[in-house]
Amino acid sequence: MTGTVLTTRRVDAYHALTVVAPGIAERFRPGHFVTVAVGGPHTSMPARRAFAVHDVKPDYGGTVELVFAVRGRGTAWLAERKARDTLDLVGPLGRPFPVPRDPAACVLVGGEYGSASLFALADVLQRRGCRVDFVLGAASADRVFGALRARRMGETTTLTTEDGSLGLRGRVTDALPSVIADARADVVYACGPMAMLRGVTAVAVEFDIPVQVSIEEAMACGYGVCMTCVVPVIGDDGVTRMVRSCVEGPVFRGERVRFEDIGTIPFDALGAPGGRAQEGGAHTRNVS
Repeated sequence: MTGTVLTTRRVDAYHALTVVAPGIAERFRPGHFVTVAVGGPHTSMPARRAFAVHDVKPDYGGTVELVFAVRGRGTAWLAERKARDTLDLVGPLGRPFPVPRDPAACVLVGGEYGSASLFALADVLQRRGCRVDFVLGAASADRVFGALRARRMGETTTLTTEDGSLGLRGRVTDALPSVIADARADVVYACGPMAMLRGVTAVAVEFDIPVQVSIEEAMACGYGVCMTCVVPVIGDDGVTRMVRSCVEGPVFRGERVRFEDIGTIPFDALGAPGGRAQEGGAHTRNVS
């Protein structure tokens, strides 16, 4: 759909863009993402950029807010958009976060602007009577997103920075064990850089509680055609398959993602050269 930019703002090291997009806002569930065409009608950048949704509001029929860092020409172009500019968006895409059927103690872990996607999730969890504790971190204070909102929403909020400029010095994985223990957590949700997700998953596994991770992987199309975002994931049957982050994800059970093999095709993956024989139609099955 074509969305009209409503507001733009700087949030420390990041940019926040609110777009009027009723069709996306109506169907959104926490964990969904959107893709945005960048560069304008005469661009040489054909690949869309994928962004998690930070906030959805009923204003003007339905608005969505995207939070991002400038990392290249595409995001630099997006950061220059002004109110009343139009954007070409597709969404909502992907699999959202699963939420507990009954009230549970939930720890939400965010790294850098990956924290943005956790606040809509926190809203849903709290409406279901769940306890929510936040652990947010980044390299420095200006890269920790949502600290004030987390303090308002969470039962507790723990902040970490690698340089010690905000909260505890260290990483979210350093603080996470004590938060899980103190909250008597039933589940962990996480979104952020891949290395962080790997560490968070290891902590959750140590505590023997489920962990849902929203992975950050390059997505050129966003709906499963280009195959640029495949990651190795272990299915219910114990078989590793190369699955698409944009369709089967971006939310996965953390213990099922083979983080150490991301960027490769494991030799034992289904269909890999010298590995398991291909099963007809089975390469994206049983990975939730």
